[in-house]
Amino acid sequence: MSLEILQKWLKFKYMRFLEIVNKKKFTLISILMFIYVILNLLDGERGLISYYEKQKMIKHLVQEKNLVTSKLDLIEKRNSLLTEVLDTDYLEILYREKFMVGKSSEHIYKNN
Repeated sequence: MSLEILQKWLKFKYMRFLEIVNKKKFTLISILMFIYVILNLLDGERGLISYYEKQKMIKHLVQEKNLVTSKLDLIEKRNSLLTEVLDTDYLEILYREKFMVGKSSEHIYKNN
C-alpha cells in the first residue's frame, strides 16, 4: 500500500513541476537566452576577454617591431660606415673596442 501512495505522490510532484514549467515558459526561455548571450559576449573567439588578450598581443608586437626597427637602423648605419670610402673614426672605435687600444678619451695622432 505504501508503494502505491509513494508512486502517486511522485506522479503528483512530477505533474506539478510540469505545470510550473508550462506556465513560465517565456521566463525560462528568456533566462536561458540571456545566459547564452552573456556567455558569448564575455567568452569565445570574439568575446570581451579575447579582445583584451588581442590588445595585449598587439602592444607586445608593436614593441617588438620597434625593437627590430632600431636594430635594423643600427645595422644599416654600421653597413654605411663600412662602404668603399672608409670612415677612420668608425674604424678607430672598432679598434679600441676589439683590441683594447687606448681609452675613449685619448686621442690618436698619426705621423706620416
